[in-house]
Amino acid sequence: MLLVAFAFGSQNDQLITLNYFIAKATMPVAMAVSIFAGLGFLFGLVFMFLINLLKPLKRKQNKG
Repeated sequence: MLLVAFAFGSQNDQLITLNYFIAKATMPVAMAVSIFAGLGFLFGLVFMFLINLLKPLKRKQNKG
């Protein structure tokens, strides 16, 4: 999925404007797709690790 996002982004060199709460940014579509795909991948990894760390704690609570 990540490779598809990067391939899509590399074929689109148009500029887009992103409006944040406190700022605006103009960047190519490729950069925006790369940033958001990378952030989604990192968030997924963090949540996966957190869930795997919490599973043993729940098992101990259920046993004791």
